[in-house]
Amino acid sequence: EVWWLETIGGHHWMARRVPDDVCVVNPNQFGMDEFDLEDAFGAKKDHLCSADLREFIAENDLDLNQDGAFDPRDIFGSHTDMDHIYNTPRAWFMGRYLAPFSFTWDGPDADYTPESDILPWAIVPDRKITVEDVKYLLSAHYQGTDYDPYRAHDTGKRGMYRSIGINRTGVTAICQIRGGVPEEIRGIEWVCFGSTTFAAAVPLYTNVPDLPEYLSGVGLNASTEDLYWSSRLIGALADPYFAECSQEIERYENAVMTKGRGIVLEYDRKMKESGDFSLTRAANSRICDMVREQTADTLTKVLGIASAHMKNGYNRADN
Repeated sequence: EVWWLETIGGHHWMARRVPDDVCVVNPNQFGMDEFDLEDAFGAKKDHLCSADLREFIAENDLDLNQDGAFDPRDIFGSHTDMDHIYNTPRAWFMGRYLAPFSFTWDGPDADYTPESDILPWAIVPDRKITVEDVKYLLSAHYQGTDYDPYRAHDTGKRGMYRSIGINRTGVTAICQIRGGVPEEIRGIEWVCFGSTTFAAAVPLYTNVPDLPEYLSGVGLNASTEDLYWSSRLIGALADPYFAECSQEIERYENAVMTKGRGIVLEYDRKMKESGDFSLTRAANSRICDMVREQTADTLTKVLGIASAHMKNGYNRADN
């Protein structure tokens, strides 16, 4: 089971069980839009909260709800101008991708817009969600909309909302708990360094004593000897030449995820048959060798593209 926890001012909290058939999409703001206080102070089946939450709300005149409804987002959340640039557009884009047929997300008759204060906290997606879907969303820059900062034709809306995949991201993790495998190897963590828009997600077994040097040996100086700095270099080189580099980035991301899945499946079978779960360490080493090869190849290609577009380029035919 999964529970969603919201902290309130650092001193109070509430939590709600997430139903098995829904996903939660929540940017950097209080998101829970429904909460059953009777259950939280009674059976505690699907709702939990601080023991004094009711008193806290009453004593501080916090209840802004109408007609007896209880929407905790209206009490503890924010609806600022900055939210409409920084937070709600990201939730809108994710909902638009996950449930494109259940709601209308675009046009004058849209149920929700990038600046809606009533975006649902949880939705039933139109289909089951894969790790690839999560990676795509965490890399998103409003592609397919007028808000994409990489859009060639500017409609006056380009770059007006904060992208999901941004330049200052250091590390991203997608935690996956799998069925159909022994409990010892259910956990896979897909790790992505640097800006997710230009980086690959690497699947790693989690029950290991250490990680290969290519992942863990990161220093303060840029180096192609580790994945972190190599990912940062790819992003910095590809960003100014997005149209020219995007195909190489897509191939890179797909190759790492596909080959990584293949190695995981291979070692799943080995560990099921042998019962030797220490093989996770060898599997992670194989995966890192593959990632290192794919990353070096991609870095070479985007460096070539960026070099060809340098402003000090000159040909005799330019005359």
